[in-house]
Amino acid sequence: MLQFKETNISKLSIHFVGNPAQDEQLICSKSGISPTDEIKELLAKYFLKPFKEQGYFAFHHDSDLNLNEVYHYAKSIFDNPNQVHFQSVNIAKHLFSSTKHPKIKAGELYVAYFTDCRVGDELVDAVGIFKSESKETFLKVYPEGTEFTVEKDSGININKLDKGCLIFNTGQDTGYKVAVVDQINSNSEAAQFWQADFLNVAPLEDHYYHTENYLSLCQGFATEAFPEAARLDQIDLVKNSVEYFSDQSVFNIREFEEKVIQEPELIESFQEYKTEFGLRNKLDTFDEFDISKPALKNAKKFIRSVIKLDKNFHVYVHGSRTQIDRGFDEERQMNFYTLYFKEES
Repeated sequence: MLQFKETNISKLSIHFVGNPAQDEQLICSKSGISPTDEIKELLAKYFLKPFKEQGYFAFHHDSDLNLNEVYHYAKSIFDNPNQVHFQSVNIAKHLFSSTKHPKIKAGELYVAYFTDCRVGDELVDAVGIFKSESKETFLKVYPEGTEFTVEKDSGININKLDKGCLIFNTGQDTGYKVAVVDQINSNSEAAQFWQADFLNVAPLEDHYYHTENYLSLCQGFATEAFPEAARLDQIDLVKNSVEYFSDQSVFNIREFEEKVIQEPELIESFQEYKTEFGLRNKLDTFDEFDISKPALKNAKKFIRSVIKLDKNFHVYVHGSRTQIDRGFDEERQMNFYTLYFKEES
């Protein structure tokens, strides 16, 4: 669990990072800044509010973790927090060199040092790296004598952080524990530059990661195991999987197969699919792990028990599938569903 009630910004530096593909410049400030307590409070809201309980990442490098630039700069800051500004310039230069796609927007880069961040049971310091790319238009209204003047200005909406990462001072040997925010459209050609090119992070293989992957695996298997004509069976398998994760605190593959999959032939197919899923997605699927309730809650947002019938109807199945039957009308040569219910609201 992430908590920032005791967190303070102790150091802060700001730079401007343009896009070299657009002939924009990198402008680095000469020193850090010391904002007022009121501004610090606003900045803390801007920087920290977007970070919810989520899957974590860790810094990665194919040959040597110390060759990951941001990992190296963050480690230097944790070793000596007085280096925040010096290393923030290095971070800005690295971001500038990573900005290769012409559609990546220019913006201000903030590098902050936070004290007392609560991550699970640990109270640790953190390095925050944030980039603001979007500007919004604001109206300024102020009195002049007995009249009022209206002017426009542009600025940053503190409720909308474009990009950010929090590097927590824990797990140094394995690449730290890193939380990432990136609001860019995933369909954009410039997507993933923040995570892949600049930070170079990979998902941290913790209980959130395993829970998220298994729920995705279950959805994929349900689709493959049952044809579209057996949509009820697909929904039923996914629903039972979610119920298992909701009821249990620890996932165990044998128990899951017995309670959810049940049929021997289906269990065999599930085991084969699990192996293929791991190879295809280049990940390990553990047979036992603690279930992450935040990961389950997040996954539920994307699980839809919906039967789409041509372009006429959508049937949402929330409860037991025993209250819905599927059939075929020979006279009309059409499929149909029969729904059983006690009350209409």
